[in-house]
Amino acid sequence: MSILIMCPDDANIVGNVHGGTILKMIEEAGCIIGTRHCNTQNGDRCVAALARVERTDFLHPMFIGEVAHVSAEITYTSKHSVEVQVNVLSENILTGTKKVTNKATLWYVPLSLKNVDTIIEVPPIEYFKPDQEELGKKRYEAQKFERMETKERNGEIITPVSLPEPYTVGFSQSSLIHLIGPSDCTLLGFVHGGVTMKLMDEVAGIVAVRHCKTNIVTASVDAINFHRKIKKGCVITISGRMTFTSNKSMEIEVFVDADPLAEAEKGKYRAVTAFFTYISLDKENKPLPVPPLKVSNRDLITV
Repeated sequence: MSILIMCPDDANIVGNVHGGTILKMIEEAGCIIGTRHCNTQNGDRCVAALARVERTDFLHPMFIGEVAHVSAEITYTSKHSVEVQVNVLSENILTGTKKVTNKATLWYVPLSLKNVDTIIEVPPIEYFKPDQEELGKKRYEAQKFERMETKERNGEIITPVSLPEPYTVGFSQSSLIHLIGPSDCTLLGFVHGGVTMKLMDEVAGIVAVRHCKTNIVTASVDAINFHRKIKKGCVITISGRMTFTSNKSMEIEVFVDADPLAEAEKGKYRAVTAFFTYISLDKENKPLPVPPLKVSNRDLITV
């Protein structure tokens, strides 16, 4: 278990801890336990690389000054992947109040330190109930199918719109460009999944604020699919667009495209995709109605 106190840099201007900060903590805990497990056998040493994050709900907000308790457990292993369950609990150290803020499921694959393109075999775990392995296998097959479906949509792009009308897709769509440096990366020189998720949450948050002009918080994250590794030295573009609004929430699609500048011949590629859900809050942290999204025929066309 890891324990961290939430600081001003971890939160927005009204004190709510960023969803991306929590996602980064979750991924770090998953990476540690996954890497430890995969190195319990003889043979090549390896690092667990994030392949997918299942839907993650933000059950309660976390605030500056609270302590985050992050715990992780391996719940299933296949031949080449590890399923990790992570729980996040927040503690108000002044009152002693504790509450569960997040529960997440992550999938990792072990990459060899000798050859990063080699996925090594995962040592099996011992199951304590007869049906645990069978249920885990069903989850594994389901996420594998969904990852293949998502890859089919990886040709989509977000097209800039000049002088867009308020409350349209073009009005709030946003992008962020980031150079992947050494501090963003694992021992193998590839970006931590948690770093990517934090940047994705920042872009999704900007889209949400631009749309409703209020304080916003992350409510949930649908499955995050990591399609390809991102290497140190790549320039990544994180792009977000509003795809749906209800009376109380906003759905935002986020893409991460990587450009390997030092290996330009490889070209740009789609590395990560996800959907984030946000809610709008008033000054007392109570939900506010969300302005409806105006969708034009142009927004319905994918490129």
